[in-house]
Amino acid sequence: MKTLNAQKHLYASTDAQIEVLEGAEIPSFNARTEPIGFHPLEPTNVDILQVNMGKMCNQTCAHCHVDAGPDRKEIMTQETLQLCLEAVEKGHIKVADLTGGAPEMNPHFRWFVEELTKRKVNVMVRCNLTIIVANPKYNDLPEFYAKHKVEIISSLPHFSKTRTDAQRGDGVFEQSIKALKMLNKVGYGVEGSGLHLNLVYNPSGAFLPPAQASLERDFKERLQRQHGITFNNLYAITNMPISRFLDYLIQSGNYDTYMEELSNAFNPTAVEGVMCRNTLSVGWDGYLYDCDFNQMLEMKCQHVEHIRDFDKGLLNSRVIKTGKHCYGCTAGAGSSCGGEIV
Repeated sequence: MKTLNAQKHLYASTDAQIEVLEGAEIPSFNARTEPIGFHPLEPTNVDILQVNMGKMCNQTCAHCHVDAGPDRKEIMTQETLQLCLEAVEKGHIKVADLTGGAPEMNPHFRWFVEELTKRKVNVMVRCNLTIIVANPKYNDLPEFYAKHKVEIISSLPHFSKTRTDAQRGDGVFEQSIKALKMLNKVGYGVEGSGLHLNLVYNPSGAFLPPAQASLERDFKERLQRQHGITFNNLYAITNMPISRFLDYLIQSGNYDTYMEELSNAFNPTAVEGVMCRNTLSVGWDGYLYDCDFNQMLEMKCQHVEHIRDFDKGLLNSRVIKTGKHCYGCTAGAGSSCGGEIV
């Protein structure tokens, strides 16, 4: 798969992306969820606050739905991060999921992690691994993470160099292996340490991920045997037809086939557990979304649009906005930021 340059898209605007997605010749998402009692789709409870700390990243990955990269300037301010802390307290939220871009590139990242842990919040960080070794100022991240008992969720497309570098760029695999060894050294992924290291697999093309359990076994066996690396869980996540991956689908002539594949693989059982039902997504500028994917399509939450106006009661009573991209979370075994749903 070709790595695309950030912000150079066939369908750069969110309105254009939504038009393309909704024009796909497949049933509307609501037409599939209404007969099974999930239209309108409603939250269960806001348990997790997923915070996009900015779109700046040291990588430019071909499948990235955030369109992150080194040239992106959108960074969450400390003022907005403070509003997130106030929302955590007001909403009695106990899990914060920090993402980006590379969240570590936000200048207030460590302060934010420290403030969250002071409030007894479980912190998850979506780390691309290479950030740990890319610059000396990030080399101590494993120790920082361990000190604050941060759960690490790391992207590793494959246990082979060729497939990983094809998706994420030349040299990414070797840097990722080095970073994983650094995390293992401080106890991450080691049985009994209490320090959780989870890997994320994304398909390298226009197809659904294989079964998560068998993939996890393969990853564990190969990484242990070839590199002496251990980890806790592997999450298989479906590529969403948004941003760079949408471009790839269109440019490669796979768009119609992929959307049809997602629709045909619709799993009614997966709908109940989609992440938008218990997770609230905060954009780098503080605006609220039902999920990270809706954020990239600028589909703001109903009732409460900004973190400054956080009201858990209103948010729990909202209707979740859906579209044909939602098939990406309900195809096959389902897909969420924690991997398979069923």
